[in-house]
Amino acid sequence: MEKRVNRRRFLTAVVVSEKMDKTRVVQVRKVHKHSKYEKQVRTFVKYKAHDEKNMAKTGDVVRIMETRPLSKDKRWTISEIVGAKAS
Repeated sequence: MEKRVNRRRFLTAVVVSEKMDKTRVVQVRKVHKHSKYEKQVRTFVKYKAHDEKNMAKTGDVVRIMETRPLSKDKRWTISEIVGAKAS
């Protein structure tokens, strides 16, 4: 679900990789209806998000916020961890 506050987009995503320092790869899942066949279609988009304290782990549900470009690929920051993966 997309929400805008102060012209910044917020998305809910799942962490899929934590191999980089201060960077997490997150996957946003979107579901929409096909225009012709009217069937549910799932799409996945991966983003690199900045995680200053290395808090998010693989499998965690996080909320990411759009920011200025931090590197070549990073345009998002993890604002909060919504749900931690049960270990």
